[in-house]
Amino acid sequence: MSELVRVAGIRGSVEECLQAAKSQIGLDHYQVRPWTSWHRHIALAVLALAFLAAVAADAAPDRSADPHHPARSRDPITLTVPEIRHLLTAVFQPPAISVARLLHRSTCRRRHQATARRSHYRRRSIDESTG
Repeated sequence: MSELVRVAGIRGSVEECLQAAKSQIGLDHYQVRPWTSWHRHIALAVLALAFLAAVAADAAPDRSADPHHPARSRDPITLTVPEIRHLLTAVFQPPAISVARLLHRSTCRRRHQATARRSHYRRRSIDESTG
């Protein structure tokens, strides 16, 4: 019974990973019929997601001991899998913009996301203190 509860508990994270794989690397964009072709597509897609996740984990700084650090920091959020995919796509496509401009846009986008996160945490802490 405890094994069934454990498996049921991780179902949400598995579905979240599948959704990320579908949206980030095109896990569901196959147009093949034979099993061998389907298997190759899925294997390459999962390998691409594993690569992106490893790069994101490697780029993440060490976490602060302060649990409210992200709410107080003015730094941009760490690189995420979608942001790394976006940067790699821009690098390997014919350059429409310079690398410096691309990195500037990435920093601006991540700063905006950090501001949204701070506002969310601030609003959540106000709701918790009044509720």
